[in-house]
Amino acid sequence: MNKRDILLEVGLEEMPARFVTDSMNQLGSKVEEFLQEQKVAYEGIKLYSTPRRLAVLVEGAAEAQEDIEEEAKGPAKKIALQEDGSWSKAAMGFTRGQGVTVEDIYFKEINGIEYVHVNKFIKGQPTIDLLPKLREIILGLHFGKNMRWANNDLRYIRPIKWIVALFGSEIIPFQITNVSTGRITKGHRFLGDSVTITIPAEYEEQLRNQFVIADPAERKAMIRHQLSQLEQEKSWVIPVDEELLEEVNNLVEYPTALSGSFNEDFLELPEEVLITSMKEHQRYFPVKDQKGTLLPHFVTVRNGDSRSLDTVARGNEKVLRARLADADFFYKEDQSKDIDFFLSKLQAIVYHEKIGTLAEKVKRIRRLAAKLSELTGASEEEQEKVDRAAEICKFDLVTQMVYEFPELQGIMGEKYAEQKGENPEVARAVNEHYEPRHADDKAPETFTGAVVSLADKLDTIVSCFAVDIIPTGSQDPYALRRQAAGIVLILEEKNWGVSLETVLQIAISVVKEDHIGEKTADLLLEELVAFFKLRIKHSLQARDVRYDLIDAVLAGAVGSLPSLFAKAVVLMAHKEEDGFKETAEALSRVVNIAKKAEEHGAVDEQRFVNEEEKVLHREFLRVQLGLQESQTAEQQFALLESLKAPIEQYFDHTMVMAEETDVRENRLNQMRELSNLILTFADFNKILVK
Repeated sequence: MNKRDILLEVGLEEMPARFVTDSMNQLGSKVEEFLQEQKVAYEGIKLYSTPRRLAVLVEGAAEAQEDIEEEAKGPAKKIALQEDGSWSKAAMGFTRGQGVTVEDIYFKEINGIEYVHVNKFIKGQPTIDLLPKLREIILGLHFGKNMRWANNDLRYIRPIKWIVALFGSEIIPFQITNVSTGRITKGHRFLGDSVTITIPAEYEEQLRNQFVIADPAERKAMIRHQLSQLEQEKSWVIPVDEELLEEVNNLVEYPTALSGSFNEDFLELPEEVLITSMKEHQRYFPVKDQKGTLLPHFVTVRNGDSRSLDTVARGNEKVLRARLADADFFYKEDQSKDIDFFLSKLQAIVYHEKIGTLAEKVKRIRRLAAKLSELTGASEEEQEKVDRAAEICKFDLVTQMVYEFPELQGIMGEKYAEQKGENPEVARAVNEHYEPRHADDKAPETFTGAVVSLADKLDTIVSCFAVDIIPTGSQDPYALRRQAAGIVLILEEKNWGVSLETVLQIAISVVKEDHIGEKTADLLLEELVAFFKLRIKHSLQARDVRYDLIDAVLAGAVGSLPSLFAKAVVLMAHKEEDGFKETAEALSRVVNIAKKAEEHGAVDEQRFVNEEEKVLHREFLRVQLGLQESQTAEQQFALLESLKAPIEQYFDHTMVMAEETDVRENRLNQMRELSNLILTFADFNKILVK
């Protein structure tokens, strides 16, 4: 079968850099899915993107769909044939729907019943007739932000300026808004011209001739190489932040790296301020010497060739100089004020109209941190550090530096606290209490930072839930999911054996003291536990714990998070072992029958009728004591596993639902007590065993 390449390019006004790579991958995966659904064979696929284009090149696509010959099953023979042996309307309707006649019918037996069958042949459609559906793929891309332009109803990431759609040399006809497909693409906005594509395979090379490097991997490699050349020429070290490199790569079509300088006096500013000014605001790479000391230089990447680089460098230097001059002014202004000045300003900042000011939030954090310190067994000295860190944890939010550079919240708080003579751990906690800042971040290292971080995050989540600010779908304006994940990480990594429910109850009591929201404490706790269980579930899934084991350990109260995670690990380790199935079934049987206990009474040993009841009760008491004393989840599982034999013996010789009322109630009480013990580890009913 003959083959042709498919080229699809969507030309746009410059897209925000953060959306380019994802949009390219979306387009590629959707085209790939489309070809597979349409049964169009192809040899390979290449993806391209720049700020002004998203493109896919499908190599070696078949000229037509594959022909299909398949067997179709129809009605049963007794329905297909009438009493006189002629074909029924059902049989004739079935064959007509399959594009064949009753003469093509044959019978096949399935599970003892004969059914009508036919073989049908489906001729593959020409690929060119299918490809106009690519229009729907373009319209189906999802972006973080969309816009409308002119009089068009279409909402898209940026206005569509041109569309190249080719099957070999043939144009694939369709239109989006007022843009029709064609074969003309655009080169670099300032250095290139329009290009007519006649052969899709030459797309990349033709754009290169017009100063567009369409392959993002090649573009990124060029930037890396140019940075490396500058390092060698000037004996510099240019730390490459991968996120910054990705962003810069998606800002240019033809990259050329160049360097600039700034006044050495600015090096008196904290390094974080300089780097943030360069990276976050200007997209510059900072420069260091071989010892790691920041130098008064920067590297940027222009979207163009090497002409007039000196002029470009001077322009960038001028912009950075103004930015650093502002930072220097803010830094000196902030240093002239004490911490109490900034704390007083928090009273005028409304955190949320239903929750209160930042100053009120800080007071709750302080009260909550004090209670958490006691709960974790902190010393008096540790509690004092926690209290001071909680008191000043938000002061830097109203400094001029953080107002101008929000990325420096916490970082400048630590710097300023150190300068004002605060205890080093207290100062560090002002920064650490924001950790973990994102999914891949670490938990706070210091005890003080960890407690204040917990208090801050708990207050945010609980107060938001109290006023019905609860994440739904993609809506989570206060990042409550991320903050809950941070709490889970801290409790686990610090190995604090405190119950999550207890921690939440403490936070609820603190929030209730400020009369936030109208929900009862019980309802709040119920909602919060359900919310945290989802976060814990995601955390366990990220560690490849099987879904049924997750459901098993999360069936009851959460309790201590380190203990819960350890139980999941133990179940993962034992799930494939010989005997695990029998253990799970024995424990599940107890849990199931215990549900029939209507009254909650104590077990009366005098009512035991047979030896198996007595043995099981002795084993219950032994395991109950052992679970209280055991140090690891592995030991706890071993204790529960040891119950398998006495449970099996019990059920072999004992009828729980005995006719005698007192015997039946006593046995149900025994089952209930044993079930409660088992459920402290996991609900084995939820585990799938083979």
